[in-house]
Amino acid sequence: MMDGHEVFVVDNYFTGRKRNIEQWLGHENFEMLHQDIVNPLYLEVDQIYHLASPASPPHYMYNPVKTIKTNTVGTINMLGLAKRTKARILIASTSEVYGDPEVHPQPETYWGHVNPIGPRACYDEGKRVAETLAYAYAKQSNVSVRVARIFNTYGPRMHANDGRVVSNFVIQALEDKPLTIYGSGDQTRSFQYVSDLVNGLVLLMNSNYSLPVNIGNPDEHSIITFANIINDMVGGGSSIEHLPAVEDDPQRRRPDISLAKRVLDWEPTVPLKKGLAKTVDYFRKELQRTKHSDRNLPEIHEYSSL
Repeated sequence: MMDGHEVFVVDNYFTGRKRNIEQWLGHENFEMLHQDIVNPLYLEVDQIYHLASPASPPHYMYNPVKTIKTNTVGTINMLGLAKRTKARILIASTSEVYGDPEVHPQPETYWGHVNPIGPRACYDEGKRVAETLAYAYAKQSNVSVRVARIFNTYGPRMHANDGRVVSNFVIQALEDKPLTIYGSGDQTRSFQYVSDLVNGLVLLMNSNYSLPVNIGNPDEHSIITFANIINDMVGGGSSIEHLPAVEDDPQRRRPDISLAKRVLDWEPTVPLKKGLAKTVDYFRKELQRTKHSDRNLPEIHEYSSL
């Protein structure tokens, strides 16, 4: 919008909140549409960033059929919009297409190791079929597609109880509660700050590369190490509590980003501790809000997972 683009945001507010975009309300280049993309959408556009779908386990497991519909029917609707308007579409895929990987780090050429009937399948397989749909439309109808396989991302405006590692640990540390680790804590994750992701998505959208590209940070940490980093950053007063492991939880997760470096000239630039400091500051302010209705703490249910 600052560059002069007109932006339509379409959201059903299942995981989003209007307060997250309040700074843009009233801007001449911004329009907010309250709609679910499972229903057809009629707009005139040049580019489509198809980012819809709950992405944290508690959210996508809360209504698995809805998650599948968003990633299948919703993706068909967005690809149909791209076909009609001759727009380019970027599909926000996920590292979850690799499942619990048997190859490490994960390159785009790896086909994955996914349980098609497990509790995470609604999301994992939904995203896999979204990729399949994208390339079917590209082949059959000449739709210009881009596919980003997004790895763990964190930053301000995350939901406090979305069940992801960063928000879990930061909130628990700020509230002097035990940091809960599912399983041994030896499983690994690689975290990228949200601004790095956004830069990667824009570069991919405007590139000439049409096959899937990993967008993530290869800086890999075990969950136990990560818990200690956040605990020390917040004040170091919390203990660590181990809970039973989560079914189908990937044991190692690290992107091979050599392709993104080569075709997009992209790599993450925000150091982990700098990004975490901004995220901790955001959640600290959230917890200090006096009105519960002002806090970005949706209460879908209490299930929490890595």
